[in-house]
Amino acid sequence: MSLRLLLRWSLVCLVAWLGSGAAHALTAEQARALVAGEAETRIAALNAVLPNADEKTVALIQAIADDAVKYTDDAVYVMKDGKGYDPVTGVQAKVPANAEDVVNNNLLRSELDTALAAIKLFSSDDKVRADAVKTLQGSDADEAKLPLIEQAYAAEKVSHIKDALSAVRSALLLASTDKAKRLEAAKALGASGSPAVKTLLIERAKVETEPDVRKQIELALQSIEGRLAWGERLGVVFTGISLGSILLLVALGLAIIYGLMGVINMAHGELMMIGAYATYLVQNIFRAHFPGAFDWYMLAAVPAAFAVAALVGAVLERSVIRWLYGRPLETLLATWGISLMLMQLVRSIFGAQNVQVENPSWMSGGVDVMSNLTLPFNRIAIIAFAALVLAGVALLIARTRLGLFVRGVTQNRRMAACVGVNTSRVDMYAFALGAGTAGLAGCALSQVGNVGPDLGQSYIVDSFLVVVLGGVGQLAGTVVAALGLGVLNKLLEGWAGAVLAKIMVLLFIVVFIQKRPQGLFAMKGRSAEA
Repeated sequence: MSLRLLLRWSLVCLVAWLGSGAAHALTAEQARALVAGEAETRIAALNAVLPNADEKTVALIQAIADDAVKYTDDAVYVMKDGKGYDPVTGVQAKVPANAEDVVNNNLLRSELDTALAAIKLFSSDDKVRADAVKTLQGSDADEAKLPLIEQAYAAEKVSHIKDALSAVRSALLLASTDKAKRLEAAKALGASGSPAVKTLLIERAKVETEPDVRKQIELALQSIEGRLAWGERLGVVFTGISLGSILLLVALGLAIIYGLMGVINMAHGELMMIGAYATYLVQNIFRAHFPGAFDWYMLAAVPAAFAVAALVGAVLERSVIRWLYGRPLETLLATWGISLMLMQLVRSIFGAQNVQVENPSWMSGGVDVMSNLTLPFNRIAIIAFAALVLAGVALLIARTRLGLFVRGVTQNRRMAACVGVNTSRVDMYAFALGAGTAGLAGCALSQVGNVGPDLGQSYIVDSFLVVVLGGVGQLAGTVVAALGLGVLNKLLEGWAGAVLAKIMVLLFIVVFIQKRPQGLFAMKGRSAEA
């Protein structure tokens, strides 16, 4: 044999060896096996072509899943726009009148969906691969898909997708006939924190016959339950902090009004409702006139909610409340009447039904921290917003001339008046500031709940409890009380239910005030009681 012939033969062998794991071309026999026969036979044919499926095989599987395939005794046709095409050659072919539609039962549809998801594991798009893994996690994939998943696992570079693939692989191995593989799978699944994996292990434990494998499954279940319990605890804490942030926003303005003027403002919830409706109007303006900038309507809604609520608050203070200082019972009755009037005014303008305020796209969705813990973006945004509002109010009170006057009037109104402070004007500014802060609370609440005329009634009592518990006029006390009550309420809800939790929180506050009437943080000043 000549040297040239030897080199040519070696090259042919090398190409054949390198291509042994490559995609194989679809044959007419394989196409026929995929569409005709019993469900079990077709599933076996599907599993046989998957490891080396080429583009035409994938296209045929997709067409079968889409009910776009016909067949006869000797041919298969992929239907597109009313025309038939040969799945092997891609050439258009005339479809005989006796061609039958391919029929898929539920088992076959599940297998087809699983097969397509497995194929998508090799996509260049990270999101497509991640979605494919999620599909496989929720499917009844069998061990026949394992070679394809092993290939995808070996090629995957993104860590979180690779970890998810590892869980899918272990789930398949858990049903293996090989005891060693089942034992390996049970150990691997113990590192998971998924409720689906927990369910899978429970079902497997019912049928497992090997004692050591069953023992490993029980250990894995204990590990998963521990992680899920932590996810639930963290979820309760986050929900409590979120609720506390809302209470903080609502109570912050009330703390200013009640602490400065001693006014029990029962219309505070309606000022919050006005802020929510201002947000609704700004949203509609952006949707109608600036649709391209809709995702940023909150940048305009926040100052609008503050300004409208502050203006209404200033009008109320100048027209009604200024004449009732020092008469708390009459102030309570007057502000309660004002709250009813504001609710009826809103019903007359916007109707009695709730209105929809849509979240911007950047506030939709959430962060998956654990398998059973997702932190919604809108809740995270409210927590951050509450922190910013608190910082702004604290800076205003501590660093501005108005803040100095407010602190002076709060501590000793007569002495402040004696040194030239216009206490009447400070009262108006402080009431407007508290009302505007309530409007900001309404703006935030519009992103997590319904906006309606009764919006403020759900939070007014809780906000008063926060102010009293924290200490009248004390921002630090308001923060601690709001977050503490939010977390405590959610912890008790999980243990005793929503109604009993409310009762228990109220009893706790009553007992606390009996022991410490000045609240968590006592006011300092000549007029403060020791």
